[in-house]
Amino acid sequence: MICRLCGSAELESVVDLGATPPCERFLAAGQLDEPEPTYPLHLRVCRSCLLAQIPPLITPEDTFTEYAYFSSFSTSWVEHARKFVDQAVAKTNPEFVVEVASNDGYLLQHVVAKGIRCLGIEPSVNVGASAREKGVPTQTAFLSKETGASVRAEHGPADLVVANNVYAHIPDIQGFTAGLRELVKDDGWVSIEVQHMLSLVQYNQYDTIYHEHFQYYTVASAQRALASNGLHVVDVELLPTHGGSIRIWARPVESEPSKAVGFVLEEERKAGLHDMSGYQDFARHVDEVRQNLLRFLLGAAATGKRVVGYGAPGKGNTLLNHCGIRPDILPYTVDRNPYKHGKFTPGTRIPIHAPERIAEDKPDYVLVLPWNLRTELTEQLSYVGEWGGRLVFPIPTLEEVRP
Repeated sequence: MICRLCGSAELESVVDLGATPPCERFLAAGQLDEPEPTYPLHLRVCRSCLLAQIPPLITPEDTFTEYAYFSSFSTSWVEHARKFVDQAVAKTNPEFVVEVASNDGYLLQHVVAKGIRCLGIEPSVNVGASAREKGVPTQTAFLSKETGASVRAEHGPADLVVANNVYAHIPDIQGFTAGLRELVKDDGWVSIEVQHMLSLVQYNQYDTIYHEHFQYYTVASAQRALASNGLHVVDVELLPTHGGSIRIWARPVESEPSKAVGFVLEEERKAGLHDMSGYQDFARHVDEVRQNLLRFLLGAAATGKRVVGYGAPGKGNTLLNHCGIRPDILPYTVDRNPYKHGKFTPGTRIPIHAPERIAEDKPDYVLVLPWNLRTELTEQLSYVGEWGGRLVFPIPTLEEVRP
């Protein structure tokens, strides 16, 4: 394996999660007797540039041409996007906004509402169609240098380019970053949100390692990646989203970084993420998460308690596959996205139902797989407490909560 950022062959293993199917490749009932391909899920860190990465064994085209994730099904995520738009418009005063990986228009709908010209670039045909139904102009494409140049030629350069939760999803870092540079004005802004490697390591968030995520960033490694194509990090914000993310502000014009950039870089250094020391115990902590969850599920089954799941996110499928959880101890999970109803989780073959199933069955425990939406889902699932049920959050450590 060669580092996709700097080309070094010196990559060191952090955690090996075995082989799993792609996390968003849900199965229809007719596919349950068919073979299912799996791919290694092995996180390594480059000793030269310290980019954390997995092998690029599947392509974005395999995952994102037809996609099961619609951002708007998370109420808190839509609200997060609305607040970001308010802040970004005040910060950059844009006349033209482009969002890369714009999904179903969850963010740009707020830009449209402000009367600001905008364009979404979304590779998934089905998801982009949903955005257009909301009145969000959307082009179906993957971002590359050529795509960026084409959009710029047709629509003009953007004052603000947004790339939220996509910078980890592309194996061609150089080509994607070149595309960002093509899109943005020479004095414009690029805003990137991505999960922070610091949070992933500190809080055992290993379930966010899956084949859609080709790399995992510190601010230090993001600086190197952006600088490779003329974008300079000028500010950073720490966000609670996805268990701990960073919002990076970059510009083509080099300027003195804010104090926040220096602060986060120092926090990363103290955690040992600017060398290899901070990764040494991660695999052991991953094993502890698996053992605790299996101990709980097997104990519940032995005492006649029923556990069902809530959510069918990509991260949940990493967790279910790594722990070897099957329908005998988790008979089903539910999800708000109708696209997933009647389908089965990849690898583990757990059926997915509509959320109403929980109230009908009144289980003893609900295992919350999208734990990063804890506040939102604790409120949504408050009715579980009516029959004495409890919510179970598996990460960072197993916790039972009476809603």
